Amino acid sequence: MEQLSLFKFPIEGYLVEHFSADNLCPEKARRSLEKHFSEVLEITEKFNRQSVSYQLSKKDVLHSWLKYKEGFSADLVNNLLDEMKISEGEIVMDPFMGSGTTALVCQMRGYNSIGYDIMPISSVSINAKANTLKYNLSEIKKMINEFKTLEMPDTYSRITPFVAITKGAYPKYTERFLAFIAEWRDNSSYSDEVKNLLTLCIINTLERISYTTKSGQYLSWDCRSAKVQEVNAIRKAKGQKPLTAKYVRDTIHEAKDTILAELEHVAGDIELIQQNSVATDARIDFIQNSALYEIPKLQDSILKGVITSPPYCNRYDYTRTYALELVYLGVDENTLKKMRQDLLSCTVESRPKIDDLRAFYTSIGQAKRFNYIYEKVKSNKAFSEVMGALHTRKKHGDLNNNGVIRMVEGYFTELAFIYAELYRICKKGAIVAFVNDNVRYGGEVIPIDFISSSFAEQFGFKVKKVYSLKQRKGNSSQQMAKYGRVALRKSITIWEKE
Repeated sequence: MEQLSLFKFPIEGYLVEHFSADNLCPEKARRSLEKHFSEVLEITEKFNRQSVSYQLSKKDVLHSWLKYKEGFSADLVNNLLDEMKISEGEIVMDPFMGSGTTALVCQMRGYNSIGYDIMPISSVSINAKANTLKYNLSEIKKMINEFKTLEMPDTYSRITPFVAITKGAYPKYTERFLAFIAEWRDNSSYSDEVKNLLTLCIINTLERISYTTKSGQYLSWDCRSAKVQEVNAIRKAKGQKPLTAKYVRDTIHEAKDTILAELEHVAGDIELIQQNSVATDARIDFIQNSALYEIPKLQDSILKGVITSPPYCNRYDYTRTYALELVYLGVDENTLKKMRQDLLSCTVESRPKIDDLRAFYTSIGQAKRFNYIYEKVKSNKAFSEVMGALHTRKKHGDLNNNGVIRMVEGYFTELAFIYAELYRICKKGAIVAFVNDNVRYGGEVIPIDFISSSFAEQFGFKVKKVYSLKQRKGNSSQQMAKYGRVALRKSITIWEKE
């Protein structure tokens, strides 16, 4: 694979000097990885924080249809595909499809793609975007014109569904209007494709018309919401100070106008794409399920490339930050809790999946394969060192949540199973690209990029490059106050099946 960067930067500042704060825990295995992979580490300006996030997609035709903060840009996918030298008709995979950027870029370039995601948001997004060249623009414009004339009766009383963490998220009128529009959509004579397009437009407006905003691990609430006002009333009755007044946005947008603007924006994109793009026969195969339980069922040697970004090991809970969208799509309280556990382990609430994986592999007649992969996981020295260090930090009282141990163990174990299966289903010469962030917990630096690459080597991949963005990230204020600052890499690991 050719170099992606135009210029080379010194790597010294991007290697970790001390993995364990105060030299509390062993770090020999992590140091060994740093030395080993420093030979393929390259600091690049070809990619930046914007290209490995949603930032560049905000104004992109097609890719702006869903604000998916954890996604990456079409620019990044195009650059990686250029380097992979994939031919028309080849198959590219994204095991964590999110809003579907990898699949959509592949489709435009004539490459087939396959991918998975547990969240129904992905299904709505990918289906809406994949039909861009097939939509009947007249039907969409007819729907927009009818939408403009809609008036919700004063007597309409249904409200959009909610769960505990979304209760009171919208102004009262908006709660009713969302239910009214859903009922109108479902009872209309428009095609399923156009109905799904409207659904995507609605879920892309929910945050703006609500009292909430996505904030790290949770939804953050506006002080104008009934929920915050009720909490403050209770605090006042107890003689406590009210919560600090917080405004998630200056104006809580009006639902009808916001949805209409989204529809008109999407219709404009569709018209532009249909005028300037040539249809391809490339297909997108999407399955709404975990890659952990789908990839093992695929046959050997079918992929020419993989471009993906798994959930980061950063405690972010997608089922909470995307609760508005999930609940609007019909996810109830119990399903939400199950989804939280089915996602790749990346929150402190995640429970181990290893017994479920063992049972699954046995059910498909692959018990030996499970044992092979799991033995590799347990034999990885850097992974074992990290787990030992976290247990030591727990005893030392350095972890602010002991669930971090279970999360990190599950995260690497589950990803290792995916790495092993990707090696099996990749063709010779296939390139695999993973975007990820390194993390630090309790004073222990966890080099996600290098540990993942060491697993990849165990399963047979050649680590060609580890591209680190020139911009590094810091640590939480609590960790910096206690242990000092350690700049962490954000990387794109490039592996090849030789």
